[in-house]
Amino acid sequence: MLSINRRSALGLIGAATSTIVLPRMSFAQNKRPSVKIAVQKITNNNTLCVWNEQSNVGERVFFPNLWEGLILRDWMGNQGPVAGLATEWRRIDDKTLELKLRKGVKFHNGDELTAEDVAFSFSKERLFGETEPKGGKTIFADEHKPATAKELPASVPGIGRRVWPALAGVEVIDKHTVRFHNATPDVTLEGRLYAFGSQITNRRAWDEAASFTEWARKPITTGPYMVEDFKPDVSLTLAAFDEYWGGRPPLERIQFVEVPEVASRVNGLLSGEYDFACDLPPDQIATVQSASGFEIQGSTILNHRISVFNTQNPVLADPRVRRAMTHAIDRKAIVEALWGGQTVIPAGLQFEIFKTTDMFIDGWQVPEYNPELAQDLLKQANYKGDAIPYRLLNNYYTNQTANAQIMVEMWKQVGLNVEIQMKENWAQIHDPEGIKGVRDWSASANINDPVTPMVTQFGPNGEMQQKKDWTNTEMNELSVVLETSTDRALRKKAYARMLEICEREDPAYQVLHQNAVFTGMKSSLKWKAAPAFAMDFRSNNWAM
Repeated sequence: MLSINRRSALGLIGAATSTIVLPRMSFAQNKRPSVKIAVQKITNNNTLCVWNEQSNVGERVFFPNLWEGLILRDWMGNQGPVAGLATEWRRIDDKTLELKLRKGVKFHNGDELTAEDVAFSFSKERLFGETEPKGGKTIFADEHKPATAKELPASVPGIGRRVWPALAGVEVIDKHTVRFHNATPDVTLEGRLYAFGSQITNRRAWDEAASFTEWARKPITTGPYMVEDFKPDVSLTLAAFDEYWGGRPPLERIQFVEVPEVASRVNGLLSGEYDFACDLPPDQIATVQSASGFEIQGSTILNHRISVFNTQNPVLADPRVRRAMTHAIDRKAIVEALWGGQTVIPAGLQFEIFKTTDMFIDGWQVPEYNPELAQDLLKQANYKGDAIPYRLLNNYYTNQTANAQIMVEMWKQVGLNVEIQMKENWAQIHDPEGIKGVRDWSASANINDPVTPMVTQFGPNGEMQQKKDWTNTEMNELSVVLETSTDRALRKKAYARMLEICEREDPAYQVLHQNAVFTGMKSSLKWKAAPAFAMDFRSNNWAM
């Protein structure tokens, strides 16, 4: 059985800054290899904008090869903070953070990184639109529809306020110094700086682009690789950026190729067409490992597979029906049948790294598997067998279709009539037309604090509420506490109550299992997989 690498705990709040070391490669400077990677999907929205593409597949192609932030994630280590485009940072008070920029950093267009680029990256024009730095109020896309081709997509301002609910602005102190000013206290400002989305872009490239789409399909960033060619739904080619501040990249090109079917990814790997095949289910591990010259790398990651409920559905409006659904699922059976025991059932929407900041709620567990209780709840709700639609993608997530089919049978055994509706893309999953019911999703811990994913995904500006799937007044009030309080005990109490609301009283979601990523590759490449969706092709993770 393939062993699972466990992530070590990471420190964030109050963490000391450090400098990332990227040793250069020793192979011939004029003979760099290129790699081809088969992925299930490249991006969901056909852009390469970190705010417009908040997804697992986006993490894979963005980080750490293309986009970089002031603080970087230690992708190959404990997932904690390391110095990136900023070399140091300090708290001025509980609402203000000052950072010193790394000198001599160049963008892909040759411009030097300055404080002006940082301020622009968190500006109204680039991110927030006309939204205000105030938490607790949902920002709907309908309120921010672009009037011109250059304006932000309708969803971006709300997405921006998920990660930065109270950012009032970025002050330029001098060419290499910036201050982030929050409208409220926030103990997680440092973490937000290396969360998905907070990466830095070039101001001039934005100004010169004719439209948002033109800019977003070839963003100018500071990473070790730059966009050479992007064919939406087909391929993405990144080319080495030899003026990268961290040293000359070891690869000439990285090409991600969209190959939706697992069998095609595996066959292409074994035939030599691809160097890597991503998102392989456990039942393909033996096939790849038994082939000479190939191996599998895999681990659990800071991501949980979940399914979520739409309470506009008249059947699911009754929380007893949703509670019944959570008690009808035998998670242990799913982990054993589909994952060969190579992942675990977590303690609800919690991650072990929360223990490093004493925000883990001990004793909390997912709803017990109890078919009798599920049947009793359905009886109390006077459920009459009405059909509940389950909008489903074909294996966007590993084992997704098989997992859905198993859950539908488990729900059927307690009397629930859940009907799978296959969809082609996320736009169809979220289509407001028709009746919604259940859909698949996942939740990631970007930092070691439950503000993400609890608030960023289920709070006022989380996707659940922005898509009008679910809302809860008390949950929104507690979200403000988690975002603004500096009292750790009060924050932990608020988080515990959020778990009770979202997983017991008024279920927004049900946690299924911790996610795991398995990648097939040629053994000769001497590359190591990160405990994440991201694929690190910097010099310190490549040897010939």
